[in-house]
Amino acid sequence: MVLHDGNGRVGRLIMFKECLKYNIVPFIIEDDLKMFYYRGLKEWDNEKGYLTDTCLTAQDRYKAYLDYFRIDY
Repeated sequence: MVLHDGNGRVGRLIMFKECLKYNIVPFIIEDDLKMFYYRGLKEWDNEKGYLTDTCLTAQDRYKAYLDYFRIDY
């Protein structure tokens, strides 16, 4: 069994809240994007595009959910 301290989850929750606060469409990193997300975090100093592209992909998916449920953004 592996235990985590929860900092990642708390950080993602704060990021979600801040997106809402500043009228930015939030995003959720789903399982199939997690490895890209982690790589983006690891490589941030060398290549910012990995994390940016992953977050934008997740944001596009979130927009699709909003469109499906006819929620304005």
